[in-house]
Formats: sequence, C-alpha cells, structure tokens
Amino acid sequence: MRTQVGIVGAGPAGLLLSHLLHLRGIDSVVLESRARDQIESTIRAGVLEQGTMDLLTDAGVGARMKAEGALHHGFELAFEGKRRRIDLTGLTGHSITVYAQHEVIKDLVAARVADGGKLRFGVSQTSIHDIETDKPSIRYHHEGEAYELQCDFVIGCDGSQGVSRASIPPALRRDFERVYPFGWFGILCEGPPSSDELIYARHERGFALVSTRSPNVQRMYFQCDPKDSVENWSDDRIWAELHARVDSHDGQKIIDGKIFQKNIVGMRSFVSNTMQHGRLFLAGDAAHIVPPTGAKGMNLAVADVRVLTEALNAFYVENRTDLLDGYSATALKRIWRAEHFSYWMTSMMHRIDGASPFDQQLQVAELEYVTTSRAAATAMAENYVGVAGAQAQA
Repeated sequence: MRTQVGIVGAGPAGLLLSHLLHLRGIDSVVLESRARDQIESTIRAGVLEQGTMDLLTDAGVGARMKAEGALHHGFELAFEGKRRRIDLTGLTGHSITVYAQHEVIKDLVAARVADGGKLRFGVSQTSIHDIETDKPSIRYHHEGEAYELQCDFVIGCDGSQGVSRASIPPALRRDFERVYPFGWFGILCEGPPSSDELIYARHERGFALVSTRSPNVQRMYFQCDPKDSVENWSDDRIWAELHARVDSHDGQKIIDGKIFQKNIVGMRSFVSNTMQHGRLFLAGDAAHIVPPTGAKGMNLAVADVRVLTEALNAFYVENRTDLLDGYSATALKRIWRAEHFSYWMTSMMHRIDGASPFDQQLQVAELEYVTTSRAAATAMAENYVGVAGAQAQA
C-alpha cells in the first residue's frame, strides 16, 4: 500500500491534517488503534480558540460547531467569595467556543468518510520504519492481516503513549516535563447551565471549574488528590465541595443535577523539543501536553497541523523543504507560550500543598490585579483566545 502522507492516530490532529491535505490534493492514510465508535464517544473537554474556529469553518467542517457549540465572549474568575468577568471580545475582538473534542472528531470523521478518505480503525502492532530515508513506512495489523504502508512522510498524531515519539532515538530527543501534585475530579451532570460562561474558581480548599456541554448537560471539575478514588465521593459530598468553592457571597450559586459520570485526571506539562526526525514529524499530544487550566490542548494540536499542512503543501507544489525543515522551531514558539500560560493559570488558581499564608495571599493579589487592570486582563484574554500564541508563532 502506498500513500504520500501516513498519519498515525485519528485524534483531532490526525483527522484534521488528513482533511486539510485532501483539500490540497495530497493523499494520506490515517491509522488508528481504537474503533470509530470509541474515538467518537470518549468525552473530552473542548474550548476552541478563535483561530481554531476559523480554520474549521474555512475547511468546511464547522457547521455543527456553529450550530451546537456555545460561543462565549468572556469568562468569570471567582475568588474570595466574588466573581469578576474577563471580557474576551471587548479586550481582544475575539471569542471562544465551548465544543467538546469528541464532537470535533465526529465532524472530521464524517468529512473524511464523505470524501472517500482512507481511515483504518482498530489497527494493532503499529511500528514506524526507515524514517531516516526518503521512503519511510508504517507496518501494522488490521483484521488479522499484516500490512506495510509506504509513504513520503510519517506524521505521528498518536498521543503521549503512542509509537511515534518513541520511534525517535531517545539520545536525539530533548524532552521537558513537569508533573503536578494534584488532579481534577470531573463530573458530567444533567441540568441547566449554572452560568452563561465558564467559571474558574480559586478557593482555599482548591480550584474548581464550571463549564457546559449542552443546554441539558454540564461539566464541572474540582481539584483533588490524583491518587483519590471516585468511590470516595458521594453525589452529596461532590455538590457540597463545589458549592463551597464556587458559590459567591452575593447569592450566586451553582445548580445541582443528576451526576452520571465521575472521573479523576492527573495533570502534567510536557514538551518534546524534538518534533521531527528525518521523515517523521510529531503533532498534538505526541509532542506536547498542557494542564487543562489554560484550555490549550486541542488548539495546540490544530496549530501544529496548520503549520504542517503549509509545509507539506510547499513540498509537493513547489518542491520546497524549508518549511518542513523549520517545523519544530516554528511550532515550538507557540507551544512554549501556551505552556507558560497554562502553568501560570494553574499556579494562580490551584491550592499548592505547603504554600504559606503569604504565598496564598500572593495568589489573591494577582487575581485582584488581573481583574482590575485592563492591561493585565488584556494579556490574559490575548493568551486565552490564542492571539498571543499566534503572534509568537508568526
């Protein structure tokens, strides 16, 4: 089997790259270890920056996002019993859309199927070969048969535990990581939204986030011990904790609902500064992870794909390699900006074990400054909607 671009992983990065390449007449094959229904039903958060929204729309896969996503022009910061709003649109001219990642995946899969795209779900024993030559290949098993996919380039979009990054010799990689000593306890519940916009809450008991999935389904999180168990948390205990952290002194309260999903996620930051080796290029979670506080994960993946698409198009149309050669350097400018923003948001909003009362008051002082200084609020808003990251990438 032969193609121009072999893509490992059918997450947002791999699927979007395949779709964008198709629009430019470049052939690709996407290989995914999970089944289609698995990737379309695994519920994950999704806050889309303005640039991501625009790219999906321009690529013809944004109709459902516009119809069903929640367009937000700001968000609220809750601390010391009060809430203050960051006016994203007023400060930057841009907005964000809350639209879950699995919904983006559904839209992209549907587009690739409609266009006759080559998607292989449920593959196993995937391995990448000959990336230091101009004829790399991907070997895999599918429905009991062994295959070899020959291609010009291999793009690894298979996440942090995939085979792609591991195919780059460890001695040649420069990896950076920070593991946080806390996690997020997440719930999905039935009920109306507690707020028209996202609420980020800093409380002495720990961080909390109030989000929405639909008019009838809400998503909420609160900081917890990553080694805790969901069995230790009854519904009543969960709601008591969320009310304590988010409700304000003026009577604004979150709305309880029937909880139908609970999970705990760990938090870490990771960057592989080596995003390419030979004919192998990494994109999305295969190259970088951010804590979800800054809402950057999927947006960084989309930004990687945007750069790769232009670089591959330049190779096939103009026989240029300069954009491919500079892929890592170009992408990393935006990645490190987003990593810093996510770290800053995480550090400012979470309870840090061992922090002194002095340190805790510094968090409050910083939140006071961010929510009362137009300059500071603008810097936060630019990073949140992706303007600052786009400038760094340029």
